[in-house]
Amino acid sequence: MNFQVPQFIEIEDRIFGPLTFKQFLYLAGSGGLAFIFYALLPIYLAIIPMIIIIAFGLALAFYQVNNRPFIHVVEMFFRYLLTAKLYIWRKSEKIKTKSVGGNKENSNEPALPRLSNSRLEDLSWNLDVKEKVK
Repeated sequence: MNFQVPQFIEIEDRIFGPLTFKQFLYLAGSGGLAFIFYALLPIYLAIIPMIIIIAFGLALAFYQVNNRPFIHVVEMFFRYLLTAKLYIWRKSEKIKTKSVGGNKENSNEPALPRLSNSRLEDLSWNLDVKEKVK
């Protein structure tokens, strides 16, 4: 038994000439909103909002960022603005104690590396100091 597998399913159908339905809605909506501004405001006040609205409609209809529609960029922008931010890692300065002759002194200088039996401690120190240990 043979089955036909649909191909090119991610390509939208062209309904209004060379435009897809979404592209037509973006252009018609931005054109209609620009016409409302033109009809309600004097031309010298309406020209800047009209240009912005038409440019945004053209970007929604035709502009792509990393082969994804511009509407996804707008959606992610608003999602980023409206959701709570979670900071997973914040590096804080650690004050290390330095022992000289049995006396402990607080200093802002990182402690000198010492050879230890643990390779994990050496790697951790390398990450904190950002130097290589010989």
